Amino acid sequence: MNSPRIEVHDDAATLASAVAGALASRLAAAQARGDQAQVALTGGTVADAVHHELARVASHDSSVVDWAGVDFWWGDERFVPRDSPDRNARAARAAFLDQVGVAASRVHEVGSSDDFATVAEAAEAYGREIRTHGSGAFEVVMLGVGPDGHVASLFPGHQALDVDDEIAVPVTDSPKPPSERVSLTFPALNRTRATWLVVSGAEKADAVARALAGRDVPAARVGGTEETVWFLDRAAASAV
Repeated sequence: MNSPRIEVHDDAATLASAVAGALASRLAAAQARGDQAQVALTGGTVADAVHHELARVASHDSSVVDWAGVDFWWGDERFVPRDSPDRNARAARAAFLDQVGVAASRVHEVGSSDDFATVAEAAEAYGREIRTHGSGAFEVVMLGVGPDGHVASLFPGHQALDVDDEIAVPVTDSPKPPSERVSLTFPALNRTRATWLVVSGAEKADAVARALAGRDVPAARVGGTEETVWFLDRAAASAV
């Protein structure tokens, strides 16, 4: 795992614009060298802003990235009905994926409570999906960070932090509702060339500082093989 780079932007809007531009450039470069570009998306307010900005970028220049050829995954997902507003995938589809022509076969959603009886079954199926259709490594894993330092749905003190023999795990006691989720494990998240942690807001500043100092928070345990970048707005960077 390499040393992280920190980028600080004035506010959430400029942060989202910078991340969207960086992702489009990175995917274009991957496609130019003949790689199969695979991205793990995240959820939340700042991710939604990034997704809207990606759709805007694509509408202005559709030649930058062949979006139909990019595979999209999620670092975690809420185990709720498929049409629930809590679904990260539903938000990403509405803001971005359905706008830019991503092929349906390349959008790899985590199974919902409509698809599986239990969250454990959904996690097992998602692991199989990655084994079957994944390329062996993500090009980019995008992650938010919670005020407690969690990433994906890997929360401080939870058993899922120590799972190293699975791709995806069920989470049944999330401290944030909804309580049932599916999350990629650290070994799966870290099979990526680039890890981008995208963080906005003063309430995240302490968690950011603790992670960058190497303290024992989940966000300190992720990183890419080529780069680890913390994209922050000034509020999130205020304690660094």
